[in-house]
Amino acid sequence: MNGERDVVFREVQRFTQRWLWALIVVAVLAAVGLFVWGMVQQLVFGETWGDRPMSDTGLAVTGTLCILFHLGIIALFAFCKLITEVRSDGLYIRLVPFHLSFRRIPLDDLESFAALTYRPIREYGGWGIKGGRGGRAYNVSGDRGVRLNYGTGRHIMIGSQRAEELAEAIGKILGRTG
Repeated sequence: MNGERDVVFREVQRFTQRWLWALIVVAVLAAVGLFVWGMVQQLVFGETWGDRPMSDTGLAVTGTLCILFHLGIIALFAFCKLITEVRSDGLYIRLVPFHLSFRRIPLDDLESFAALTYRPIREYGGWGIKGGRGGRAYNVSGDRGVRLNYGTGRHIMIGSQRAEELAEAIGKILGRTG
C-alpha cells in the first residue's frame, strides 16, 4: 500500500478566528500607517520625522522594508494551513508554510487517544505549533481536537474541526477505539 494514496481521513484548516484577523489587521495598519506618515512628512514635505531623524535614503529603505515585513505577516496568516491526514500507515500533519513536507506522528507506542474539547490558550499558549503541560499541540483554530497519549506521559494534541471523525480514523488504522 502507498500511504499517501491510502488516505482514510483528510482535513485542511486555516486561521479563521475573526478576533485574530482583526488584531493582525489593526496592528499592521497602525505600523504601516505610522511609517507611511513619517515617510510622507520627511520625504514629501521636507519636515524631519522624530527627534533623531534618519537620512531620507535610510528612512525610504527602512520604511519600505517595514511595510513589506508587515504585509508579509498578513500573507503568512492568509496562506498558513494545517493539513491532517490519517493514512493506512499512520498519522501525518503539515503546517504550511513551516513544514515543507508531511510529518509523521508516531502511533507505535500510543497508549490512548480521544476526541475532546481543550483550552488552546491556557493549555498550550495559543494556536500554531505549541508546547504545553507535558505535550505538544498542532492547531490553527477552535478548541476541539484529538489528544494522543503515550506511555511516557507525553501527549500530542491535534486540533480538528472534525475531532470525532479524526479519532475514528486513527482507531480504524490501529484496529481499536480510543
